Amino acid sequence: MSVTIFTMTHKKFPKPPDPVYMPLHVGRVNAENFGYAGDDTGDNISAKNCYYGELTGVYWVWKNIRTTDYVGICHYRRYFCTEEGRILNERDYLSILQDYDMIVSKRLKLNYSYFDGYASDYNIFDLVTTGEVIRQMYPAYYDAFERLVHENGTYFGNMMVASKELYDEYAEWLFTIFAEVEKRINPGGYDDYHKRVYGFISEFLLYVWVKVKGLKVYECKVGMTTEKYETGQMKEQLAAYFWQGDLTGAKEYFLGVLERRPDVLMEASDITGELKLSMQVIAVCELERQAYGESVLDRVRERHRKTAGSQEKIFAELMRYFGRLNEIVSSCRIKQPGEADIRFLLEEKPSDIATEASARLFITGEKELAEVTECIGKYK
Repeated sequence: MSVTIFTMTHKKFPKPPDPVYMPLHVGRVNAENFGYAGDDTGDNISAKNCYYGELTGVYWVWKNIRTTDYVGICHYRRYFCTEEGRILNERDYLSILQDYDMIVSKRLKLNYSYFDGYASDYNIFDLVTTGEVIRQMYPAYYDAFERLVHENGTYFGNMMVASKELYDEYAEWLFTIFAEVEKRINPGGYDDYHKRVYGFISEFLLYVWVKVKGLKVYECKVGMTTEKYETGQMKEQLAAYFWQGDLTGAKEYFLGVLERRPDVLMEASDITGELKLSMQVIAVCELERQAYGESVLDRVRERHRKTAGSQEKIFAELMRYFGRLNEIVSSCRIKQPGEADIRFLLEEKPSDIATEASARLFITGEKELAEVTECIGKYK
């Protein structure tokens, strides 16, 4: 039995050495040729990549691959991996697929319904229209679509591995739906990010399809090999604002990017959690300046200016500071602060504002909040 995992990419990247992984350049018809196999040969929709994202590769595999027993989809920086972080090899895939119908990403548990989340970031008409097409073309799937869209689960990344037969069945269902949806919506006026409407909605549709089919799926950890380019750019720009002590500029910049790219705070984008920590820096330091006249940012900047530090070092120290404070909150929730936790509190003496902000990231009940802040307060 053979397995081929197609690694969807739109740029040059360091290919995993395992031959089970085959790079597939998506949207190649309108792009530079990197020397990889492209989705612009045979039966293809490569020209629709701006709307479909990696799905133009999913379509190409469906229509043009007949030489492998199992096929899979991953990304140039996202791979299925073990819990320890090792990228799966062919033996791993074949072993898992002896007992499961399909390998998918671990189900995301959102803090809101899928419907509400989509409505907050995208044009909800597109999702509603997709549901209406499913009702008309695949009525057996509609009740599940309506139920699940108002719950908080979904898969992400359009990542999957299955027998070619099962893969083809899914692809035929998905692209038949989207062929009709294309006639009813018009994402042409969206910005480059929001244009990828079919790629976004398909993540949820895979979840619906799996549930209705009653498939036995292996929810696999997804590992990230590199950070998103956009994420790195954001961190560099925020570091520059922090270096200047410009919290207002940092806040306006962050909110502006978030409006255009709401995905930047997803785990799959913010793999180090430093963008979320940057939000915490901005919110806490604004409040500290209002209450005390200075903030932890000001103290960190002063220390580094005396030692000819750089904006990268200031950013790194802020990330360590707030990351440690969040870890200490977790320790105090189980009433087990360690020696390193206590030493940090004694040396840094985080403000009540910083302490409460960290605690509220994890705690909703006022009683537990008071207990945790009291625990931290003993050592400040």
